[in-house]
Amino acid sequence: MADQRTMAELLRAPTEGYAEAIVVPPILAEHFELKHSLINMMTSDQFFGLEKDNPHDHIRWFNKITSTIKYKDVPNSAIKLMLFPFSLTGAARHWLKKEPPRSILTWEDLVSKFINEFFPPSRTTNLRNEISNFQQRFDESFHEACDRYKDLLRACPHHGFTELHQLDTFYNALNPTDQDSLNSATGGNLLERMKSSDGNSSSSDIAKLTHAVNQQTNVVTTAMTAILKQFQATPPPASVKAVEDICVTCSGAHPYYQCLAADGNTFPDYI
Repeated sequence: MADQRTMAELLRAPTEGYAEAIVVPPILAEHFELKHSLINMMTSDQFFGLEKDNPHDHIRWFNKITSTIKYKDVPNSAIKLMLFPFSLTGAARHWLKKEPPRSILTWEDLVSKFINEFFPPSRTTNLRNEISNFQQRFDESFHEACDRYKDLLRACPHHGFTELHQLDTFYNALNPTDQDSLNSATGGNLLERMKSSDGNSSSSDIAKLTHAVNQQTNVVTTAMTAILKQFQATPPPASVKAVEDICVTCSGAHPYYQCLAADGNTFPDYI
């Protein structure tokens, strides 16, 4: 049967059928609604989708917030699916709008597509290279180098490096002084211990080496804090002892002209 609509009707914009990409499962709980306070919380730290933005950090933050939200008979995954669009803005919100209708059925689907969109393989390659070629800077303390290395690992949680490989890379990136400090903290040459553990390392061995690195970080930090306090502390001013008058007549603690032994004479006999 031919379409009987006029040209104007055919060109008219539709008023229905705007299906969202995210499919939220049916909510069986009675009287359920998302509070405005929750939505405002999501918009307080939105993900823009800029090159410097890390989607892994956003997912960590989002999971932390939504883990505290509990509704009876409402799965937490459903709450995540409903709230996540409010946590996006700019290019990130535009990306979600472009996703095909009803193409995201689970929270796992959403995370996978979100990460793949804003953390492309090229970014993974660059971060893996930064981790592999990590070097302690000339003016960088042990604590600062350790924090910077951990930040790189945290920025790319799917880097694929084993804990033993991470320790080996970090140790070789340190200057000789800090390597010696690490060796002292582990009770021997850390590099040799890692080599002997390579291939047949147990989780307990790796845990001990990791603990040694963390322990050394705390030791160095504590020592540096103590040194800084010594330099920053202002020494108390030296106390100045008041000059006391000593009587030349009787050696008493008073001026000679107030001495009673002088019998009214304000000068000693030998003057």
